[in-house]
Amino acid sequence: MFFNSLPFAVFLPVVFLLYWFIFSKTKDTQNAFLVVVSYYFYSCWDWRFLFLLLFSTFLCYFTGIQIEKSTQEKSRKFWFWLSIVFNLGFLGIFKYYNFFAFSFSEALNTIGIHSSPLLLDVILPVGISFYTFHGLSYVIDIYYKRINSEKDVIDYALFVSYFPLLVAGPIERATHLLPQVKLKRSFDFEKAKEGVYQIIWGLVKKVVIADTCATYANAIFDNYTSMNSLSLILGAVYFAFQIYGDFSGYSDMALGMSKLFGLDLLRNFNYPYFSRDIAEFWRRWHISLSSWFRDYLYIPLGGSRGSKLKQVRNVFIIFVVSGFWHGANWTFLAWGFINALYFLPSLLLGTNRNNMETAELHWDFNSIKVFFNILATFTITCVAWIFFRAKSINIAFDYIGKIFTDGTFTSQFLQNQRYSYELLLLVLTFVLVEWNSRFKIEPISGKYSWLKMALCLLAIIALGTYADYKEFIYFQF
Repeated sequence: MFFNSLPFAVFLPVVFLLYWFIFSKTKDTQNAFLVVVSYYFYSCWDWRFLFLLLFSTFLCYFTGIQIEKSTQEKSRKFWFWLSIVFNLGFLGIFKYYNFFAFSFSEALNTIGIHSSPLLLDVILPVGISFYTFHGLSYVIDIYYKRINSEKDVIDYALFVSYFPLLVAGPIERATHLLPQVKLKRSFDFEKAKEGVYQIIWGLVKKVVIADTCATYANAIFDNYTSMNSLSLILGAVYFAFQIYGDFSGYSDMALGMSKLFGLDLLRNFNYPYFSRDIAEFWRRWHISLSSWFRDYLYIPLGGSRGSKLKQVRNVFIIFVVSGFWHGANWTFLAWGFINALYFLPSLLLGTNRNNMETAELHWDFNSIKVFFNILATFTITCVAWIFFRAKSINIAFDYIGKIFTDGTFTSQFLQNQRYSYELLLLVLTFVLVEWNSRFKIEPISGKYSWLKMALCLLAIIALGTYADYKEFIYFQF
């Protein structure tokens, strides 16, 4: 059940009405209802994987209590590692087993040893990377005595399985969401109105921007050998806006829905394409994942402490692991490695904490520098996205090589029978709206909000009708 589907358009209002009119008497009834609704939502994908979600939930719930109760360090470590190994084990089996089995077989064949890999014929459970990381952060925080274990199983189950964030985040922390879950929520009209606006804007990002860009990006990447330099450049740009509109649109919808139920989720995107360097980009892109790896991997490894060699090692580890988190493919590892290379100059020069404030442009020389820094950062980000989107590393290099060797910059007619001039205008308009909205919750709020919402709904209906791409990219992760 996709957020941008008709079944969900029925599901959400029904849940909202039942939540506030029937199940709002106590915190317990609110939470129990949302847990049941969340399990139903997840079972709509594949009811069999609901048991995996339940197992992960009760494993972390039980081991968290045991870690806190244990007085001996040996016992604490046992329950801690039991939870870690089982959670990462399930994630590894479903997401990475086939990758490692096939890669090992290929390596043996390369040295002359014939091998046929034993592969698992299973589909990847939707959202497994997200709810696994919810549980892992919870158990780690208990082990290091940052939080106490949650004794109410319903409250903890809601923290892990809350349906707006269940399948594609943001990756919540127990320190942020559980305290809200522990309190009874009261209806706030202004907050709910903000939520509706944010849902509408998320749909605009997804249906109007991402799905429209996907039509062209897919056509160009799938037929890159017949595309000229201009088309290949546009393909990379369109994919950049596809993945941003797709994922940040989902996050906006998740945050907006949560406001309808009186909950606040972590912000996941903060206008990343207006970053002036790659360090700033990673402070603004997929914030919940970047901060997760920072707190639970980068800092424990030593972070920015120690020698420069260790700092470089830590940067490459965190980026490569981040790439691998996205999927079992060498292209994701390459994408992570490239971003580590991008980050390296900032680390070595000590400029990675520059540009902490939001970028602004004025009529002065410094603004020219800011503009070109934003443009340069976006350009290298698009180059990295080519590896993320390509089916193999060789195809990514071929794609980039053809940009520089073809040398033709004329408009091409694509198989979808549409020219892309209108899309360029649409993307430019979207960029201007985003730039103007950097200090707001989302672009629809404020003066003439109802007119803006009407125009957004019209755009969703008009362009969503013709979009060829419907699914969310991050559902596969």
